[in-house]
Amino acid sequence: MSKYKELLAQRETLDKAIAEARLTELSDAIAKARALVAEFGLTSADIFGAVKPRTQKSSSGKVAPKYKDPATGATWTGRGKAPKWIDGKDRAGFAL
Repeated sequence: MSKYKELLAQRETLDKAIAEARLTELSDAIAKARALVAEFGLTSADIFGAVKPRTQKSSSGKVAPKYKDPATGATWTGRGKAPKWIDGKDRAGFAL
């Protein structure tokens, strides 16, 4: 078991060393990037590309009804499968 505990201790030491090295290199990279941005007057659009304006997506909201059943007051938009009260009938008589 002593070998196992020794290896765990080594891993813990290595994990700490890796974390410290990452922080050091990360801070160096950030400093270099900031220096280049300042030196050349770069903007975020220069680095990451221009932000495209959002286009309006087609509305998938509710649609106004086009047909109404006079007997029950039920309505239908004219989309999808026709309800039984209008199916197979002349729709002109049910139009709103």
